[in-house]
Amino acid sequence: MNRMFSRHAATQREKMRPVHFISGLPRSGSTLLAALLRQNPRFHAHMSSPIAGMVDVMMGEMSDRNEFAAFITDAQRQRVLHGLFASYYGAEFPADVIFDTSRRWCSKLPVLGALFPDFKVIACVRNVSWIIDSLERAIQRNALRPSFMNNFQTGGTIYNRVEGIAFGEGLVGYSYNALKEAFYGDHAHHLMLLQYETLVGNPAMAMAAVYDFIDEVPFQHDFDNVHFDADEFDERTGMPGLHAVGKKVVAPERKTVLPPDIFRRFENDAFWRNASSNIRAVRVV
Repeated sequence: MNRMFSRHAATQREKMRPVHFISGLPRSGSTLLAALLRQNPRFHAHMSSPIAGMVDVMMGEMSDRNEFAAFITDAQRQRVLHGLFASYYGAEFPADVIFDTSRRWCSKLPVLGALFPDFKVIACVRNVSWIIDSLERAIQRNALRPSFMNNFQTGGTIYNRVEGIAFGEGLVGYSYNALKEAFYGDHAHHLMLLQYETLVGNPAMAMAAVYDFIDEVPFQHDFDNVHFDADEFDERTGMPGLHAVGKKVVAPERKTVLPPDIFRRFENDAFWRNASSNIRAVRVV
């Protein structure tokens, strides 16, 4: 019976559809990328899912902090985590290829490598000053709705808010550090960086690069009719319109809402633009 179960589990893993990942920095085009990928009827993509957090919890429960961890082998850990994906992306998601989105994935490339040997991570990146600007603009746009970005606090200044999102565990700081970990790590060959400026400035070239990276047949996307709806989620976080995407893919032109000293603080943080620092030859589009 055990051998039959093992063969069945192995067969199920072999039948698992390709799973790729969208990660990177916030406010850098991941929602737009998901909205475009969804135009392909073979693909499923959405905004951030709960899977990354569930993986964290399961790994913690299977660690040595659990007194029964002595009865859990690495092979069992692998099956449990792999089964988490298979169960979550069940019959409700009939697509041939799954894209799961989370800023955490850049910090978990070794884990993903143990589960999906052929996985790819598309990390969306953007000039950090403009990321900070976009977040602050969203906060100011919803001035009457305290949000998760500053822990629903109502006091403080723009300087307090920027410090809160830029430190190591903050919204920007964590994802920036995770991106560098992936960019310089041993699993960097699974990684592609997609610049926001490329995605909105030349979406056809950007999507062609994505399809080439994941080794899928190109698809004719409609960049003038993009649809995405996350209104309910945005309302619950106190940030209506946070994940709204324009119907047409265009490069926005605007002045920053940041004080000059804050904007200058981050304007040289785009390490991926320095070819000499790309020691792993990561594809940057």
